[in-house]
Amino acid sequence: MAGISLDIVKARLSSPLEVLRQRDFRFLWIGEFSSLLGDQFYWIALPWLILQLTGDPLVMGSLLAVQMVPRSLFMLVGGALTDRFSPRSVMLASVILRLVLVGVLSALVLTGLVHLWMLYVLALLFGLVDGFFFPAQNSIVPALLDHKDLRSGNALIQGTAQMSLFLGPMVAGGLIAWLDGPNKVIHNGVLVEDLQGIGIAFAIDMVGYIVASIMLSQITSRKPVAHTEDENEQMNVLESIRSGLHYAWRNLDLRIFFFIVAMMSFIVNGAITVGVPVLADTRFHEGAAAFGIIMSSFGGGSLLGLLLASTLPAPPPRRVGRILLLVSSGLGIGLILLSFTSVMLFAALIALATGVGAGYVLITVITWLQRRTPPMMLGRTMSLLTFSTVGLSPIAISLAGVMIKWNDTVFLALAGSLLALVALVTAFSPAGKFMEG
Repeated sequence: MAGISLDIVKARLSSPLEVLRQRDFRFLWIGEFSSLLGDQFYWIALPWLILQLTGDPLVMGSLLAVQMVPRSLFMLVGGALTDRFSPRSVMLASVILRLVLVGVLSALVLTGLVHLWMLYVLALLFGLVDGFFFPAQNSIVPALLDHKDLRSGNALIQGTAQMSLFLGPMVAGGLIAWLDGPNKVIHNGVLVEDLQGIGIAFAIDMVGYIVASIMLSQITSRKPVAHTEDENEQMNVLESIRSGLHYAWRNLDLRIFFFIVAMMSFIVNGAITVGVPVLADTRFHEGAAAFGIIMSSFGGGSLLGLLLASTLPAPPPRRVGRILLLVSSGLGIGLILLSFTSVMLFAALIALATGVGAGYVLITVITWLQRRTPPMMLGRTMSLLTFSTVGLSPIAISLAGVMIKWNDTVFLALAGSLLALVALVTAFSPAGKFMEG
């Protein structure tokens, strides 16, 4: 995988503290931390709410899939709009809309008025807004920083995401377990756990969005992009998306890269999103706290991997593909081990180890894409990256919900074996040989 010039590689890299002295990037970093930390409360509370209301992992899988379908469908549109307007504008609009949706969800849960059909509607709307947000999020750092600052800037943003993944689930799971306690309430004629802690978790997410919207509104400067307003006016959204797809398709290294990322994400997303909460509910007596600890362990491992990526010498571009295959194999082995464990501490250690690999590869991949992509294509290229990581999630989560209801051990073992097999086959295929240099 070539494409990074020697001048860029040899350029003096800024330290994270130097990058944070830049006003607009500092506002972005604060806003990202608050919104991402709040999101972890949402992603712990939502599946736990579904399990308490229905006790059915198939329902949980289907509802999460409903949220991810519009996100996948509108992700490429979000990338085109990011290139046409600005990452800041798209992010701010998305944050404000999600603030409203989470506020409604929190109120419904705290008042006891929530029904399953309401969750499906809110999940659908939340997913649609998410589709516009993620391409802009992955494009805004190059819009605020110079090339020499990209690695440090990406490390800070992704480090913030991993720190929120480390802190958020553990705190959210503990908060829900503490506030709900052993109390039972009647909800729609059914005796369920008290939902107060879940409602407060959603409210905390809402506060995070309030802070994020304030921070994003303070960003004023924007680097000029390489295309003209005439080019924007001549292409509609569909033509812009088609142009982005053509750009990625005609680059062989990008095609191979997106294929590997898509396959890895398809297998892992379903297994983790559905598998971990089900294991916490059925195998580990710690319940919601176990769910939070395992997810926090993965986040802590990712943070450690990110720190390693930021301090160790960057690998040559030609080795990025090999690193992806190695991480894929490690994740597959981790899922196989997770399928047989009944001890929460062992599950947390597995999550920690796999998180290290995922965190290490993250900065290298994002920076590689940002540096080799023309500014006028950056939003659409990043939307393809996001689509590769989450675009197949609705299918993956739906299948996971069906299979894990049948047998959770067999499902996780098969998922891990398939992931390791994909990495092995790719390594010995013509694509694998291409990725060697």
